[in-house]
Amino acid sequence: MPRVAIIGGGPAGLMAAEVLAAADSTVNRKNIQIFESMPSVGRKFLMAGKGGMNITHSEPLADFIGRYGERAAEIRPLLGAFGPSQLREWIHGLGIDTFVGTSGRVFPTDMKAAPLLRAWLHRLRGQGVQFHVRHRWLGWAPDGSLRFATPSGEIAVHADAVILALGGGSWAKLGSDGAWVPTLRERGIAVAPLKPANCGFDVAWSPYFSARFAGAPVKAVAAKCCGQPEKKGEFNITATGVEGGLIYAVSAPLRDALARDGDAVLHLDLAPGRSLERLAADLARPRGRDSLANHLRRHAGIDGVKAGLLREFCPADKLNVASHLAAVIKSLPLRVTATRPLDEAISTAGGVSFESLDGNLMVRDQPGVFCAGEMLDWEAPTGGYLLTACFASGRAAGLGVRHWLEARP
Repeated sequence: MPRVAIIGGGPAGLMAAEVLAAADSTVNRKNIQIFESMPSVGRKFLMAGKGGMNITHSEPLADFIGRYGERAAEIRPLLGAFGPSQLREWIHGLGIDTFVGTSGRVFPTDMKAAPLLRAWLHRLRGQGVQFHVRHRWLGWAPDGSLRFATPSGEIAVHADAVILALGGGSWAKLGSDGAWVPTLRERGIAVAPLKPANCGFDVAWSPYFSARFAGAPVKAVAAKCCGQPEKKGEFNITATGVEGGLIYAVSAPLRDALARDGDAVLHLDLAPGRSLERLAADLARPRGRDSLANHLRRHAGIDGVKAGLLREFCPADKLNVASHLAAVIKSLPLRVTATRPLDEAISTAGGVSFESLDGNLMVRDQPGVFCAGEMLDWEAPTGGYLLTACFASGRAAGLGVRHWLEARP
């Protein structure tokens, strides 16, 4: 019976194993081997669920697919076969209920990742899937076997098919370190450079602002950059820059502008509920004995960190001219100087090129080698899109292995 090696124990690798272990599969279940470099599988999956396990999103599928930007065409068939609805049904099959939050995001009822992962691993082990932890993949030996570093020394594993589900390059301490990139390039597999996605950015704060406001949330704001549509949300000030949901939502165009131009500006609307004209009229009211700080708080709702941002970036000569002050509040230029390091990013852009893969996610010039998950060259915002595509691509790779093995002479 053919032997399949799945390298990587995240959602993509585990889903590939499940497909291969299905009752109608031609692969002997005990010949499905998962190799994981960490002491246990699913570590980044568990970390993603620490603040509430956002598994997918409930928006219409066409809108959902559009979240994958330039790679929407490649992701579409994967999600057409196993999209948000199918993923929720699959979770329910594990005995885990889900609900849709007010934002449209989908969560397990208890908001936790651990019960889902435990139920899934219990099912996989019951199906005969074999797990090998603390096995770091080193590449291929000259005879085509797979090399692994283990606590007992290096071993070689022979497999009829291989699924690579090695993750991206962020959160190295959880196993996604991008160490596979040179190995695949040496093998002739096209890999786009790994880049941070859903990441924070550095800003050249003044020492006073950094010390005073590091850790502060900036709420009820809107942002736009690089000709993209405006987005609303909130973010956090850090000692070195900015991070958080709103920043992640615009991180791709900001990152690309930095790479292209060496410079990028994010325009913040600190009062998104008011028009420029209304804000200018409110600020033009007589100040009397009020300080500028009290005037901003009373007539523009600007205080705390928002007032700090305004003073940080608004020229002093504009602070006392109502029309100028209103214009800056509605479009405060926040210049970012660099992305935060790749290892700090929530996810990774770049990876194995779709052009080097066939429709079953097999490397075109490497028969029997399949790729899935975040190591593929795609990116998506937070909100369940990342996990959904990992599940869907793992399923596609598992089915691809089955079809390839069945078609062999």
